[in-house]
Amino acid sequence: MRMRFLGSTSEAGACPTLYETDRGTIVVQGLQVTDAEALADLRDVLEGETAVEIPRELITEIARRVLPAATETQAHEANAFPTPPRTHSATS
Repeated sequence: MRMRFLGSTSEAGACPTLYETDRGTIVVQGLQVTDAEALADLRDVLEGETAVEIPRELITEIARRVLPAATETQAHEANAFPTPPRTHSATS
């Protein structure tokens, strides 16, 4: 899998950060949630999965920058990985 940096709201590129993959998915880099009470609220956590915390403004900022470009074919081809057909597999 290859990843392309989308952006961060942190100084010097530290976490939290979002990446786009060549598989049509998004990877989140952030601080691991370790609070037992918060972890108890998660649903259906599979082996190998974890929860990370990122600020809401990171998602809105990246959406503002990335999603409009994805609707323009030329910008999408220049700036994003092609989006493969969607599959629903927890082991991908």
